[in-house]
Amino acid sequence: MRLFVQMGGVVAAALLVASVWGVAQADNVLDNWRFDTGSDGLVTASLYATNKLFTGGGALGYSPVLTIACRPGGQPRWSEWLQLNDAVSASRKITMSVSVDQGDRVNESWSVGARGRMLVRDGADGVKQLVSASRLGLSWRFGLLSGRGEADFDLTGLGEAVAQIAGSCNTDVP
Repeated sequence: MRLFVQMGGVVAAALLVASVWGVAQADNVLDNWRFDTGSDGLVTASLYATNKLFTGGGALGYSPVLTIACRPGGQPRWSEWLQLNDAVSASRKITMSVSVDQGDRVNESWSVGARGRMLVRDGADGVKQLVSASRLGLSWRFGLLSGRGEADFDLTGLGEAVAQIAGSCNTDVP
């Protein structure tokens, strides 16, 4: 009987360690994501690109930031945007080449936001295609003579991040 009780304690300890490990693993999935809720209720999750873009003749490098956003009660409810340090020369729309999970590149029309440093895609369909993805590649032209920009993202945890945003936004995951 004593051996049975001791074995039960060992099993309980193993289950406790396994559950703590599971919680730690779930937290690690979201470690690269940064969450925010704006004063207007906008809920966001942001992620840095795995690569760097260089500016100033190649002297300075930065990682573009991908943000997934939800507006409670707003239209469009879901958006995604790419934040850049360098402005694109387009003023309203820009063609973004998008590759999900290393698949074929698809051209999409994104809006050009604040001072040409934000590229925006509104609508739940864009977020929906990313929820189960593990990689995202974006490519765009900075201008006619300025060359191309590319940003690659490791989307680990995106499904969990979108679920958290949807919960805060009181809506369904796209």
